[in-house]
Amino acid sequence: MNHYILVVDDIPDNLLLIQLALEQDGHQLVSVNDGFSALAQIDQCPPDLILLDVMMPRMDGYEVTQKIRQNSRLPYIPILLITAHEQSNVVKGLDTGADDFIRKPVQIDELQARVRSLLRLKQSIDQREHFVHCLTHDLRTPLVAADRMLSLITQGVFGEITLKTKDALNNIIRSNQNLLEMINKLLDVHSYEEGQKKLSCITFNLKNLLEQIITELTPLAQEKALELRCDWQAPLEEIDGDRQELRRVLTNLISNAIKFTDTGYIEVRVSLSVGDNKEDNWLIIEIEDTGIGISSKAKAKIFRRFYHSNHKGLGYGLGLHLCHQIIQEHGGKITLESQLDQGSTFTVGLPIH
Repeated sequence: MNHYILVVDDIPDNLLLIQLALEQDGHQLVSVNDGFSALAQIDQCPPDLILLDVMMPRMDGYEVTQKIRQNSRLPYIPILLITAHEQSNVVKGLDTGADDFIRKPVQIDELQARVRSLLRLKQSIDQREHFVHCLTHDLRTPLVAADRMLSLITQGVFGEITLKTKDALNNIIRSNQNLLEMINKLLDVHSYEEGQKKLSCITFNLKNLLEQIITELTPLAQEKALELRCDWQAPLEEIDGDRQELRRVLTNLISNAIKFTDTGYIEVRVSLSVGDNKEDNWLIIEIEDTGIGISSKAKAKIFRRFYHSNHKGLGYGLGLHLCHQIIQEHGGKITLESQLDQGSTFTVGLPIH
Protein backbone atom coordinates (compact mmCIF):
# COMPACT_ATOMS: atom_id res chain seq x y z
CA MET A 1 0.00 0.00 0.00
CA ASN A 2 1.40 3.41 -1.00
CA HIS A 3 1.47 6.11 1.65
CA TYR A 4 1.85 9.87 1.46
CA ILE A 5 4.84 10.98 3.54
CA LEU A 6 5.92 14.56 4.21
CA VAL A 7 9.66 15.12 4.73
CA VAL A 8 10.80 18.38 6.35
CA ASP A 9 14.50 19.24 6.28
CA ASP A 10 16.44 22.36 5.29
CA ILE A 11 19.44 20.40 3.90
CA PRO A 12 18.94 19.19 0.29
CA ASP A 13 21.32 16.23 0.67
CA ASN A 14 19.28 14.89 3.59
CA LEU A 15 16.06 15.22 1.60
CA LEU A 16 17.58 13.33 -1.32
CA LEU A 17 18.83 10.50 0.90
CA ILE A 18 15.42 10.04 2.58
CA GLN A 19 13.61 10.27 -0.75
CA LEU A 20 15.74 7.53 -2.31
CA ALA A 21 15.33 5.30 0.74
CA LEU A 22 11.56 5.54 1.03
CA GLU A 23 10.63 5.58 -2.64
CA GLN A 24 12.07 2.05 -2.78
CA ASP A 25 9.06 0.98 -0.71
CA GLY A 26 6.65 2.67 -3.09
CA HIS A 27 5.75 5.64 -0.90
CA GLN A 28 4.77 9.02 -2.32
CA LEU A 29 6.99 11.74 -0.85
CA VAL A 30 6.56 15.48 -0.64
CA SER A 31 9.56 17.50 0.57
CA VAL A 32 9.67 20.99 2.09
CA ASN A 33 12.61 22.82 3.63
CA ASP A 34 11.10 24.79 6.54
CA GLY A 35 8.50 24.58 9.27
CA PHE A 36 6.13 27.20 7.86
CA SER A 37 5.91 25.40 4.51
CA ALA A 38 5.35 22.14 6.37
CA LEU A 39 2.40 23.51 8.35
CA ALA A 40 0.84 24.94 5.19
CA GLN A 41 1.23 21.61 3.38
CA ILE A 42 -0.20 19.66 6.33
CA ASP A 43 -3.20 21.97 6.57
CA GLN A 44 -3.88 21.64 2.85
CA CYS A 45 -3.34 17.87 2.61
CA PRO A 46 -2.61 15.92 5.83
CA PRO A 47 0.02 13.20 5.19
CA ASP A 48 0.09 9.66 6.56
CA LEU A 49 3.46 10.29 8.22
CA ILE A 50 5.82 13.22 8.87
CA LEU A 51 9.61 12.98 8.95
CA LEU A 52 10.78 16.13 10.67
CA ASP A 53 14.29 17.46 11.24
CA VAL A 54 14.74 19.06 14.65
CA MET A 55 17.34 21.69 13.74
CA MET A 56 15.85 24.15 11.24
CA PRO A 57 15.99 27.97 11.03
CA ARG A 58 13.03 30.20 11.92
CA MET A 59 10.90 27.35 13.30
CA ASP A 60 12.51 24.20 14.68
CA GLY A 61 11.05 20.70 14.70
CA TYR A 62 9.83 20.99 18.29
CA GLU A 63 7.66 24.00 17.50
CA VAL A 64 6.31 22.40 14.33
CA THR A 65 5.42 19.26 16.30
CA GLN A 66 3.69 21.32 18.98
CA LYS A 67 1.61 23.26 16.45
CA ILE A 68 0.54 20.04 14.73
CA ARG A 69 -0.56 18.47 18.01
CA GLN A 70 -2.45 21.62 19.02
CA ASN A 71 -4.48 21.60 15.81
CA SER A 72 -7.48 19.46 16.77
CA ARG A 73 -8.88 19.63 13.23
CA LEU A 74 -6.09 17.38 11.97
CA PRO A 75 -6.36 13.60 12.08
CA TYR A 76 -3.73 11.68 13.97
CA ILE A 77 -0.43 11.89 12.04
CA PRO A 78 2.66 10.00 13.31
CA ILE A 79 5.75 12.21 13.61
CA LEU A 80 9.27 10.80 13.28
CA LEU A 81 11.89 13.29 14.49
CA ILE A 82 15.35 13.32 12.93
CA THR A 83 17.75 14.45 15.61
CA ALA A 84 21.37 14.56 16.73
CA HIS A 85 22.77 12.22 19.35
CA GLU A 86 21.95 14.32 22.41
CA GLN A 87 19.51 12.46 24.69
CA SER A 88 17.90 15.76 25.73
CA ASN A 89 16.76 16.30 22.12
CA VAL A 90 14.99 12.95 22.14
CA VAL A 91 13.26 13.57 25.47
CA LYS A 92 12.12 17.05 24.46
CA GLY A 93 10.80 15.77 21.14
CA LEU A 94 8.78 12.96 22.70
CA ASP A 95 7.39 15.31 25.36
CA THR A 96 6.34 17.74 22.64
CA GLY A 97 4.28 15.09 20.89
CA ALA A 98 6.54 13.18 18.51
CA ASP A 99 5.98 9.43 18.22
CA ASP A 100 9.51 8.23 17.49
CA PHE A 101 12.97 9.48 16.55
CA ILE A 102 15.95 8.50 14.47
CA ARG A 103 19.47 9.79 15.02
CA LYS A 104 21.86 11.25 12.49
CA PRO A 105 23.57 10.03 10.43
CA VAL A 106 20.45 8.24 9.23
CA GLN A 107 20.82 4.52 8.55
CA ILE A 108 18.63 3.41 5.63
CA ASP A 109 17.52 0.08 7.13
CA GLU A 110 16.62 1.68 10.44
CA LEU A 111 14.74 4.50 8.72
CA GLN A 112 12.69 2.09 6.63
CA ALA A 113 11.88 -0.06 9.67
CA ARG A 114 10.77 2.90 11.80
CA VAL A 115 8.63 4.25 8.95
CA ARG A 116 6.93 0.86 8.55
CA SER A 117 6.29 0.70 12.30
CA LEU A 118 4.69 4.16 12.44
CA LEU A 119 2.57 3.50 9.35
CA ARG A 120 1.24 0.34 11.03
CA LEU A 121 0.41 2.48 14.09
CA LYS A 122 -1.38 5.00 11.87
CA GLN A 123 -3.40 2.24 10.19
CA SER A 124 -4.37 0.75 13.55
CA ILE A 125 -5.55 4.10 14.93
CA ASP A 126 -7.49 4.90 11.75
CA GLN A 127 -9.26 1.54 11.96
CA ARG A 128 -10.11 2.16 15.60
CA GLU A 129 -11.49 5.61 14.77
CA HIS A 130 -13.62 4.14 12.01
CA PHE A 131 -14.94 1.46 14.36
CA VAL A 132 -15.82 3.98 17.08
CA HIS A 133 -17.56 6.22 14.55
CA CYS A 134 -19.66 3.35 13.14
CA LEU A 135 -20.45 2.04 16.63
CA THR A 136 -21.55 5.48 17.76
CA HIS A 137 -23.96 5.80 14.84
CA ASP A 138 -25.33 2.31 15.49
CA LEU A 139 -25.84 2.98 19.22
CA ARG A 140 -27.74 6.22 18.78
CA THR A 141 -30.79 4.71 17.04
CA PRO A 142 -31.74 2.18 19.78
CA LEU A 143 -31.03 4.76 22.50
CA VAL A 144 -33.45 7.25 20.91
CA ALA A 145 -36.06 4.50 20.51
CA ALA A 146 -35.61 3.42 24.14
CA ASP A 147 -35.94 7.02 25.35
CA ARG A 148 -39.26 7.47 23.51
CA MET A 149 -40.61 4.10 24.68
CA LEU A 150 -39.72 4.81 28.30
CA SER A 151 -41.44 8.20 28.08
CA LEU A 152 -44.62 6.53 26.82
CA ILE A 153 -44.53 3.99 29.67
CA THR A 154 -44.14 6.72 32.32
CA GLN A 155 -47.08 8.60 30.76
CA GLY A 156 -49.27 5.55 31.30
CA VAL A 157 -49.89 4.90 27.62
CA PHE A 158 -49.57 1.12 28.16
CA GLY A 159 -51.47 1.09 31.44
CA GLU A 160 -51.19 2.45 34.94
CA ILE A 161 -47.89 2.18 36.81
CA THR A 162 -47.16 2.62 40.48
CA LEU A 163 -45.31 5.66 41.84
CA LYS A 164 -42.37 3.45 42.79
CA THR A 165 -42.18 2.07 39.25
CA LYS A 166 -42.41 5.56 37.80
CA ASP A 167 -39.46 6.74 39.94
CA ALA A 168 -37.42 3.76 38.78
CA LEU A 169 -38.29 4.46 35.14
CA ASN A 170 -37.29 8.12 35.54
CA ASN A 171 -33.87 7.00 36.80
CA ILE A 172 -33.50 4.78 33.75
CA ILE A 173 -34.55 7.67 31.49
CA ARG A 174 -31.92 9.98 33.02
CA SER A 175 -29.19 7.37 32.57
CA ASN A 176 -30.29 6.73 28.99
CA GLN A 177 -30.32 10.46 28.22
CA ASN A 178 -26.82 10.90 29.69
CA LEU A 179 -25.54 8.15 27.43
CA LEU A 180 -27.37 9.65 24.45
CA GLU A 181 -25.83 13.05 25.19
CA MET A 182 -22.35 11.51 25.20
CA ILE A 183 -23.08 9.73 21.89
CA ASN A 184 -24.29 12.99 20.33
CA LYS A 185 -21.16 14.79 21.53
CA LEU A 186 -18.96 12.11 20.01
CA LEU A 187 -20.83 12.39 16.70
CA ASP A 188 -20.34 16.15 16.75
CA VAL A 189 -16.63 15.73 17.48
CA HIS A 190 -16.28 13.42 14.49
CA SER A 191 -18.21 15.87 12.31
CA TYR A 192 -15.88 18.73 13.23
CA GLU A 193 -12.76 16.62 12.79
CA GLU A 194 -13.90 15.38 9.38
CA GLY A 195 -14.82 18.89 8.24
CA GLN A 196 -18.48 17.88 7.88
CA LYS A 197 -19.88 20.17 10.56
CA LYS A 198 -20.92 23.54 9.17
CA LEU A 199 -21.64 26.52 11.37
CA SER A 200 -24.98 28.33 11.01
CA CYS A 201 -23.69 31.86 11.54
CA ILE A 202 -26.07 34.75 12.17
CA THR A 203 -25.89 38.13 13.88
CA PHE A 204 -27.26 37.72 17.41
CA ASN A 205 -27.20 39.40 20.80
CA LEU A 206 -24.51 37.62 22.83
CA LYS A 207 -25.24 39.59 25.98
CA ASN A 208 -28.85 38.39 26.01
CA LEU A 209 -27.70 34.81 25.39
CA LEU A 210 -25.19 34.98 28.24
CA GLU A 211 -27.83 36.40 30.60
CA GLN A 212 -30.15 33.49 29.68
CA ILE A 213 -27.44 30.93 30.41
CA ILE A 214 -26.59 32.53 33.76
CA THR A 215 -30.28 32.61 34.73
CA GLU A 216 -30.59 28.91 33.90
CA LEU A 217 -27.47 27.93 35.83
CA THR A 218 -27.96 30.19 38.86
CA PRO A 219 -30.03 27.57 40.77
CA LEU A 220 -27.10 25.12 40.48
CA ALA A 221 -24.78 27.75 41.95
CA GLN A 222 -27.23 28.63 44.71
CA GLU A 223 -27.42 24.96 45.76
CA LYS A 224 -23.70 25.22 46.63
CA ALA A 225 -23.99 28.77 48.06
CA LEU A 226 -21.87 30.12 45.20
CA GLU A 227 -22.14 33.58 43.69
CA LEU A 228 -22.57 33.50 39.89
CA ARG A 229 -22.10 36.94 38.39
CA CYS A 230 -21.47 38.63 35.04
CA ASP A 231 -19.39 41.73 34.31
CA TRP A 232 -20.11 42.95 30.76
CA GLN A 233 -17.57 45.63 29.81
CA ALA A 234 -17.67 45.31 26.01
CA PRO A 235 -19.10 48.30 24.09
CA LEU A 236 -21.01 45.96 21.79
CA GLU A 237 -23.64 43.28 22.40
CA GLU A 238 -24.13 41.68 18.98
CA ILE A 239 -21.67 39.37 17.23
CA ASP A 240 -21.65 37.06 14.21
CA GLY A 241 -21.51 33.36 14.98
CA ASP A 242 -23.39 30.12 15.47
CA ARG A 243 -25.68 30.97 18.37
CA GLN A 244 -26.48 27.37 19.27
CA GLU A 245 -22.86 26.21 19.24
CA LEU A 246 -21.60 29.21 21.22
CA ARG A 247 -24.40 28.61 23.72
CA ARG A 248 -23.09 25.06 24.08
CA VAL A 249 -19.56 26.34 24.77
CA LEU A 250 -20.57 28.92 27.37
CA THR A 251 -22.98 26.54 29.12
CA ASN A 252 -20.28 23.88 29.31
CA LEU A 253 -17.63 26.23 30.70
CA ILE A 254 -19.89 27.86 33.29
CA SER A 255 -21.46 24.58 34.44
CA ASN A 256 -17.97 23.05 34.79
CA ALA A 257 -16.94 26.03 36.91
CA ILE A 258 -19.94 25.47 39.19
CA LYS A 259 -19.33 21.72 39.36
CA PHE A 260 -15.71 22.06 40.46
CA THR A 261 -16.11 25.00 42.85
CA ASP A 262 -17.16 24.37 46.45
CA THR A 263 -16.79 27.86 47.92
CA GLY A 264 -16.49 31.37 46.51
CA TYR A 265 -17.75 32.56 43.16
CA ILE A 266 -17.88 32.16 39.39
CA GLU A 267 -17.48 35.37 37.42
CA VAL A 268 -18.02 35.79 33.68
CA ARG A 269 -16.26 38.85 32.25
CA VAL A 270 -16.74 40.14 28.71
CA SER A 271 -14.48 42.80 27.21
CA LEU A 272 -13.24 44.03 23.84
CA SER A 273 -9.58 43.87 22.85
CA VAL A 274 -8.89 46.49 20.18
CA GLY A 275 -5.88 46.13 17.89
CA ASP A 276 -4.21 48.44 15.39
CA ASN A 277 -6.34 47.06 12.58
CA LYS A 278 -10.00 46.07 12.46
CA GLU A 279 -8.91 42.46 11.90
CA ASP A 280 -7.15 42.55 15.29
CA ASN A 281 -10.30 43.23 17.32
CA TRP A 282 -11.32 40.39 19.64
CA LEU A 283 -14.24 39.84 21.98
CA ILE A 284 -12.80 38.29 25.16
CA ILE A 285 -14.95 36.10 27.43
CA GLU A 286 -13.37 34.99 30.71
CA ILE A 287 -14.93 32.43 33.06
CA GLU A 288 -13.15 32.62 36.41
CA ASP A 289 -13.83 30.37 39.39
CA THR A 290 -12.40 29.82 42.88
CA GLY A 291 -12.53 26.05 42.54
CA ILE A 292 -10.13 23.14 42.86
CA GLY A 293 -7.87 24.25 40.02
CA ILE A 294 -6.04 22.14 37.45
CA SER A 295 -2.42 20.98 37.55
CA SER A 296 0.15 22.13 35.00
CA LYS A 297 0.39 18.61 33.61
CA ALA A 298 -3.38 18.39 33.14
CA LYS A 299 -3.57 21.87 31.58
CA ALA A 300 -1.40 20.75 28.66
CA LYS A 301 -3.88 17.99 27.80
CA ILE A 302 -7.21 19.41 28.95
CA PHE A 303 -8.62 20.05 25.46
CA ARG A 304 -7.73 16.60 24.11
CA ARG A 305 -10.49 14.20 23.20
CA PHE A 306 -11.38 11.72 25.98
CA TYR A 307 -8.88 13.32 28.35
CA HIS A 308 -9.66 12.69 32.02
CA SER A 309 -7.56 14.22 34.77
CA ASN A 310 -6.46 12.07 37.69
CA HIS A 311 -7.59 14.83 40.04
CA LYS A 312 -10.36 13.58 42.30
CA GLY A 313 -13.76 14.35 40.82
CA LEU A 314 -12.34 15.86 37.65
CA GLY A 315 -13.26 14.29 34.35
CA TYR A 316 -14.01 16.49 31.36
CA GLY A 317 -14.22 13.79 28.66
CA LEU A 318 -15.54 15.22 25.41
CA GLY A 319 -16.92 18.53 26.63
CA LEU A 320 -13.82 20.73 26.56
CA HIS A 321 -12.53 19.09 23.40
CA LEU A 322 -15.79 19.94 21.67
CA CYS A 323 -15.63 23.51 23.02
CA HIS A 324 -12.14 23.81 21.55
CA GLN A 325 -13.40 22.53 18.18
CA ILE A 326 -16.32 24.97 18.10
CA ILE A 327 -14.20 28.00 18.99
CA GLN A 328 -11.55 27.03 16.43
CA GLU A 329 -14.25 26.73 13.79
CA HIS A 330 -15.25 30.32 14.60
CA GLY A 331 -11.64 31.41 14.01
CA GLY A 332 -11.20 31.99 17.73
CA LYS A 333 -9.11 30.59 20.53
CA ILE A 334 -9.66 29.14 23.99
CA THR A 335 -7.03 29.03 26.73
CA LEU A 336 -6.76 28.08 30.38
CA GLU A 337 -4.95 29.58 33.35
CA SER A 338 -5.17 27.64 36.59
CA GLN A 339 -3.51 26.85 39.92
CA LEU A 340 -4.35 23.92 42.13
CA ASP A 341 -6.63 24.82 45.05
CA GLN A 342 -6.88 28.44 43.85
CA GLY A 343 -9.15 28.30 40.83
CA SER A 344 -9.22 28.44 37.05
CA THR A 345 -9.91 30.95 34.30
CA PHE A 346 -10.99 29.81 30.85
CA THR A 347 -10.63 32.54 28.24
CA VAL A 348 -12.48 32.49 24.92
CA GLY A 349 -11.41 34.91 22.19
CA LEU A 350 -13.70 35.53 19.22
CA PRO A 351 -12.61 37.69 16.26
CA ILE A 352 -14.74 40.77 15.62
CA HIS A 353 -14.75 41.98 12.02
